Amino acid sequence: MIEAQGLVKTFGSLRAVDGVGFTVRKGELYGLLGPNGAGKTTTMSMLAGLLAPDEGQIRFDGVDLAARPLEVKRGLGVVPQEPALYETLSARENLRFWGGLYGLSGRDLAAAVDHVLDLVGLSDRAAEPIRGYSGGMKRRLNLALGLVHRPHAVLMDEPTVGIDPQARLKILEAVKGVAAAGTTVIYTTHYLEEAEDLCDRIAIMDHGKILAEGTLEELIRRVGGRELVTVRGGFAPHALRVVVEALPGVTVTAEEPGRVVLTVDGSGRGAVEVLERVLGAGLDVQGVSVQPPSLNMLFLNLTGRELRD
Repeated sequence: MIEAQGLVKTFGSLRAVDGVGFTVRKGELYGLLGPNGAGKTTTMSMLAGLLAPDEGQIRFDGVDLAARPLEVKRGLGVVPQEPALYETLSARENLRFWGGLYGLSGRDLAAAVDHVLDLVGLSDRAAEPIRGYSGGMKRRLNLALGLVHRPHAVLMDEPTVGIDPQARLKILEAVKGVAAAGTTVIYTTHYLEEAEDLCDRIAIMDHGKILAEGTLEELIRRVGGRELVTVRGGFAPHALRVVVEALPGVTVTAEEPGRVVLTVDGSGRGAVEVLERVLGAGLDVQGVSVQPPSLNMLFLNLTGRELRD
């Protein structure tokens, strides 16, 4: 089990992590979901022992990370956002080197290397120098490095950023396999679909704080029966606000020139009445979309911006 309590980290005037706390159960796949700059990587760096928190405490299976770091790190795997690879070595050589640092040797090391190569789908390319690998292959090897010593818990920081769909799918399949085998995983991402597909529980994070936490079903229930209506066109946001402000159950959630996002209570005629009012106002409306309750909708309601922003 992983426990983080009251974590704070500042860099000059920037409070990158501001009182973050959570508990991850043994064998759970726990997601930290948020945009770039939310504080996810700083939180992971503290969990990995790479940064000391200014305030707060971290425990792994009851062991204080600050007091006994080597004991904790022996059972911990880390998959950093930037691949930590030796380009002139082969995948197998990279894995043997990192496995050796964790104390593996002989048959145990060879078996562990073979296992993770198969897990990430690189067995047939294992003897090649990785300088010839694609970005997706390097990401898959980076994942394997964090798993070669068969850790009890793994920290995975945005492991699929900037790769092709095929490589991304292979990594996601590997992550599911690791969690299914009983390994505790903390997984950061800014991809909604990854959090929805992978995670047992999700914490929504922004501006260094955890804004909401729960299973996907629990988080979506927080949205209630509301819908998200996005109106695009050649109009000023204020003009549309004037049109809808008198309607009950309608809130302007986000706006910019040519685009306004409304949260609409599902009671009554809901989005239908909003659309009738907007379309009948003579505004230059070029497109309208209606989204049912979702994780993205909750994030927008909590932060005032969509996750992709």
